[in-house]
Amino acid sequence: MSELLILSAITDHMRSRIEAAFDATVLADVDQDAWLAQHGADVRFILTGGHLGVPADIFARLPNAEIISSNGVGYDGVDTDAANARGVPVCHTPNVLNQEVATTALMLYIAAQRNFEAEMANARSGNWEKSGNLPLARSADQRKIGILGLGRIGKAIAAKLAPFDPTIVYYGRSRQDVPFPYYDDLVAMARDCDALICVAPGGAATHHLIDRAVMDALGPEGVLVNVGRGSVVDEVALISALQEGRLGSAALDVFAAEPHIPEALRALPNVILTPHIGSATVETRHAMGDLAIDNLIAWKNGQPLISPVPESAGLL
Repeated sequence: MSELLILSAITDHMRSRIEAAFDATVLADVDQDAWLAQHGADVRFILTGGHLGVPADIFARLPNAEIISSNGVGYDGVDTDAANARGVPVCHTPNVLNQEVATTALMLYIAAQRNFEAEMANARSGNWEKSGNLPLARSADQRKIGILGLGRIGKAIAAKLAPFDPTIVYYGRSRQDVPFPYYDDLVAMARDCDALICVAPGGAATHHLIDRAVMDALGPEGVLVNVGRGSVVDEVALISALQEGRLGSAALDVFAAEPHIPEALRALPNVILTPHIGSATVETRHAMGDLAIDNLIAWKNGQPLISPVPESAGLL
């Protein structure tokens, strides 16, 4: 019997907490089909990741599942409609990673503005001594920066940008009670900005929201930073815009088909690329793992869930 099925990777710290509270199985460690056939009906709890979610064929073989806990703030890989149809609430791990992702966005923004990757390569390769300095970069100070997705992380990004004396504006589904000007037209905002930082979640509502029109509006000196989801950006249009000089530069931590990054994107000199490390520090991943497990323990003990997703509100 195994009451908790683990679909995603877990840390040693998570494993020790899980072993103390649950009879658990990591699906990757067993013969999937045979194990599900024998034990699928015993599973009450599911632990997964935001990208992976719970594949439909696996969910169908867990008839007594009671809760899905996703270790990540994004949960676009979880079919919340299917979960709701079966009365299964979904949880995620918001707030504990806000500051870390905001730091990553700040790091990427500065790296793009100051051309850090090319400058470091110029120094490391010895080309600085042989050929001299690269062309001057652009200052990160006193820029107009648009934020796409002014939620918890977006607000943390705005706060971390404050010492650079920016003008912050934002685009979203609705106006908020914040001290930043609101745009209801993303193209118009991009046209008015020096940089656009995307922290929007994935899903059908945001798919390719940043398209050619938005990139052309940012223009040949504009900077696009994405720490949200890769699906928000039309990657084909992005490559063309960068290759043709219609967009100045991009700094990306997320991609459309992770971990795959198109070769054409990797080859561009005006791109900063990181492998989805937005929350990838020991401290933050520790906090995320704890929250994912705390939700499972709360449910097991008949206590209120700590951080259910909005789509599950009707089940609680």
